[in-house]
Parts: sequence; structure tokens; C-alpha cells
Amino acid sequence: MKITLLLSVCLLPLLVFAVSCRQKGPAEKAGESIDKAVKDVKEAVDPKGPLEKTGEKVDRALEK
Repeated sequence: MKITLLLSVCLLPLLVFAVSCRQKGPAEKAGESIDKAVKDVKEAVDPKGPLEKTGEKVDRALEK
């Protein structure tokens, strides 16, 4: 009984942390939109070549 209680107390914070990390908060969403805006401006100033675009598509496909 004591071991079960001890394990529950020790593992509960890890479970809460794992669940909370899956959801994006407003600050993270705002940061991502700023990152996208900066990337769009950079792309407009310095366009990428075809190989770089292909590499990014491969990277995005492997992330999912």
C-alpha cells in the first residue's frame, strides 16, 4: 500500500507535465506567428533555390 501511494505521488507530477506540454499556450502561438512572419520577410528578400525548397519539404514530411 505504501509503495503504491509513493509511486502515485512521484509519478503524478510527470503525468501532469506530459499532458500540459502537448497544448500550446498563447505566448507560444504568438511566437510561432512572429517566426513565420520573419521567415516570410526573409524569403521575400532572399528567395530560396529549388534544392533548398525540396530539402525543407522533406524536413517537414519527416517531422510529422
